Amino acid sequence: MTEQQGPPQPQSGLAHCYRHPDRETGIRCTRCARPICPSCMISAPVGHQCPECVQGGAAAARAARPRTVAGGVVAGGNPRLVTVVLLSLNVAVFLGVLLAIDAFGIVDDQLEVRTHFAMLGYAFDVESFTWVGVADGEWYRMLTAAFLHEELWHLAFNMLGLWFLGPALEAALGRARFLALYLISALAGSTLSYLLAAQNQPSLGASGAIFGLFGATAVLARRTRTDMRSIGVLLGINLLITFAWADQIAWQAHLGGLAAGAAVAYAMVNAPRERRTTVQVATCVGLLVVMAVACAIRTAQLLG
Repeated sequence: MTEQQGPPQPQSGLAHCYRHPDRETGIRCTRCARPICPSCMISAPVGHQCPECVQGGAAAARAARPRTVAGGVVAGGNPRLVTVVLLSLNVAVFLGVLLAIDAFGIVDDQLEVRTHFAMLGYAFDVESFTWVGVADGEWYRMLTAAFLHEELWHLAFNMLGLWFLGPALEAALGRARFLALYLISALAGSTLSYLLAAQNQPSLGASGAIFGLFGATAVLARRTRTDMRSIGVLLGINLLITFAWADQIAWQAHLGGLAAGAAVAYAMVNAPRERRTTVQVATCVGLLVVMAVACAIRTAQLLG
């Protein structure tokens, strides 16, 4: 017996969407030529593209963006934005303290500001009859001290160093990496002061962060094989001043910032390209962990 077949079904001749096989379409991706249905098509400058090609194009565009020697994105606009923000913040804090003292009488004098926000390890406050300092839980001092300055000349010297060193480093590292370098150097200076300086001796200033920029500039100059004589002379002069007036200058903060800045910069400009971000982040986090552990040990010694 011969089986009867129905009448032949008409064929549309249309392709099926590669993401939705049950949907016919006459549209193809202008990049990969695969058929795409209205749900998958994304408008492009010419025709339509599929979701995968759009994602791949965005990734390729990100990868093609200009990168710094440390792998950071070359930012448009103001090339020294972070430098200007940091400088402005230091100046604003200095003027704010003066305004609080002279206009509103919020604090009696700058000594009171140093007592509450400068770097101080552990000391007895005779006015409040309480113990104050990092060891008493005032960890914020580790950072606030780096944005306080006692005299105008103190502020001027540090800001001159920031303005001289900051823009080149910001351009070479990228904004985020430069900011990380600055803050870690400042914290490293405070950490070494906490470990080695007299606990009842307040210290303040951005010098630790500025010395970190010196260390980073030396590392970058060596990496790019540029003349290091000028930065070497400047660093030598600053170290000479540091130790010539060691009884008035927190040399611990200077050396701590210098070492941390050099270490962070070395990791940033010498990390292998294929895992550059991982190495850079690991170095920064590792330094922060080391500083936290060192401070915890020092606190235990002081309170023990």
